[in-house]
Amino acid sequence: MEGNQYVVIGLGRFGSSLAKELVKLGYEVLGIDKCEEIVNEMSGELTYTVEADSTDEDMLRSLGIRNFDCAVVAIGDDIQASILTAIVLKDLGIKKVVAKALSDLHGKVLERIGVDRIIFPERDMGARVAHQLVSPNLLDYIELSEEYTLAELSVPAKMSGQTLKQLDLRATYGCSIVAINKKSGMVIAPTADDIVESNDIMVVIGTNEQIESFERSAYK
Repeated sequence: MEGNQYVVIGLGRFGSSLAKELVKLGYEVLGIDKCEEIVNEMSGELTYTVEADSTDEDMLRSLGIRNFDCAVVAIGDDIQASILTAIVLKDLGIKKVVAKALSDLHGKVLERIGVDRIIFPERDMGARVAHQLVSPNLLDYIELSEEYTLAELSVPAKMSGQTLKQLDLRATYGCSIVAINKKSGMVIAPTADDIVESNDIMVVIGTNEQIESFERSAYK
């Protein structure tokens, strides 16, 4: 898993959803917003909250931003502030900068200034993005209910070349592979004799705990 400290700038609907999900996953989160009321509302939900102007480089430096593993720019109503904040974060040397884009043009500008990942909220829900940020092997994540999750995972090297019968995920972890996305096409409802290869993508279903347990063990 990637690091354990995140900063989320802009605590609107998307930013607060993502920040709270990261906390739920066990990570430390600093939330920054220019609105005092929002900061006060979120103070009990996140590890730290600060009322600040995120375009102020000296302010961000004083908060020790460069020590965070990943910064998410989730500013929702000010494209200029979003772009300036992303520039400041890149200048400060943050390892990974993720930013929400309000339009295709906004996304192109963010890409040109070196933002590592652009998020379009209508295509990416906050909770899904949180899971993808903390688990590089998790390619997609859909919460089917409060308890059950459908996840797309890359095949770990140690599992490559094995049949589903040999892997027996159901017996070991309780979760099941319901599809395998191969270069030749999607295998739906694979049989026990189907083989997974290192460049395949597994579609796994199970409880949140089962899939997290599988991730922790399989990708060591």
